[in-house]
Amino acid sequence: MVKQLAAGYGLLLVSLVLFLLPISSLSYSGQFYTVHRHKYPIRRVLLGHESEQYAVVFDAGSTASRVHVFRFDQNLDLLPIGDDVELYESTKPGLSSYAVDPQAAANSLKPLLEKAEDVVPVELRPDAPARLGATAGLRMLEGDEADRILEAVRNLIKKESTLKFKDEWVSILDGTQEGTYMWVMINYALETLGKRYSKTIGTIDLGGGSVQMAYAISEENANKAPQVSANETYVLQKNFKGTNYNLYVHSYLDYGAKAARALIFKTTKNSTNPCILEGYDGTYTYGGVVYKAAAPRTGTNMRICMVLARKALKIKAPCKYEKCTFNGIWNGGGGDGQKNLYLSSSFYWTALEAGILESNADGGITRPLAYKEAAKRVCATKFADIKSEFPNAEDDDIPYLCMDLVYQYTLLVHGFDVTPKQKVTVVNKVNYKNSKLNAEWPLGCAIDVMSSSTSTVKGSIADI
Repeated sequence: MVKQLAAGYGLLLVSLVLFLLPISSLSYSGQFYTVHRHKYPIRRVLLGHESEQYAVVFDAGSTASRVHVFRFDQNLDLLPIGDDVELYESTKPGLSSYAVDPQAAANSLKPLLEKAEDVVPVELRPDAPARLGATAGLRMLEGDEADRILEAVRNLIKKESTLKFKDEWVSILDGTQEGTYMWVMINYALETLGKRYSKTIGTIDLGGGSVQMAYAISEENANKAPQVSANETYVLQKNFKGTNYNLYVHSYLDYGAKAARALIFKTTKNSTNPCILEGYDGTYTYGGVVYKAAAPRTGTNMRICMVLARKALKIKAPCKYEKCTFNGIWNGGGGDGQKNLYLSSSFYWTALEAGILESNADGGITRPLAYKEAAKRVCATKFADIKSEFPNAEDDDIPYLCMDLVYQYTLLVHGFDVTPKQKVTVVNKVNYKNSKLNAEWPLGCAIDVMSSSTSTVKGSIADI
């Protein structure tokens, strides 16, 4: 009797679905219904979830672990989760703090995993991908410590979760992935993802250890991608929202904002440095190496500092291609895909500190020249007076603010060949419909992992 009632109830639900949907929009094949040309499991059609899907992304940073849960419709447009555009939770410390106890590292993610699953409907969890990307913290661990932590995390997700999962979805992100995901995120937020390549936005993301450039290029330029050599990754073939892209993406390791300071210090061979503010006498530590940080007796000199910045970037390094950015790296061929540039991470924070952007601004339109003009003012200010002249400057950055501004201007103009007066947009948050999205990689990762097309690489052995 119970079985008959259950069968009758199931038939009633199916009949209701058939009654409510236009006949032309629904068909049945095996265990799937096709609704408006999209295939969904029967459970999703019956429960009214045929038009939504979820993605879970863990950002395993050096100081904290974070989880982002995104909800999309069938067109990959974001749907709200509660009152926000995503679920976001974090926990401290980061995975790398558990170097000697991999299981404890994995267990630290349990609260985040539970909160993520709580917002994903039970019937949709098997279709919701779970991806973890580890960054700086795990990269710095020794021996097999990082591998053991990642394996423990894989086992946790497989045993404790019903989310869609593949072992390779738990990994340490490389610079190419971060650059790709940032490009996807920015273009998604600006609703240029899915348009032809010439309408998309190019991105330059200046992290602490590396800087990533990404932009869509023509098929002609993609076919010119150099043959692979060690540590070079150039063009990815990607598909987003039904559009194929040739995406030039390159990560310049050791040219991030913090790493570049060390490179500039190396040019003066541990002597005084004209990029340091007059009145400061200290040290700078990066990668375990301690550098002398003091201005010469003649004071700060912006002109000489620019010479040192170009030297650090190896602007005059031999270029074996038609055109290079710096240090002999192929530039991707240029074109409309980099006509509009969005700059993020350290470009934003330095602009805020130096007054290029207004206090608490989420971003704004500026020009590379603004970094040079700000450098003139900062480099002419003594260390003791910076806080009164530039109140947004962070204490840890003050001795190096002249150096940072000079480097970022040199990187844009002499490194990436951006004209000094070209308009660029500096962002920390991007407006998306009625919300603001953080200019970070997890959303781009979610969109990438949910896109149906696989990625292939031209001119590289790397595969993201």
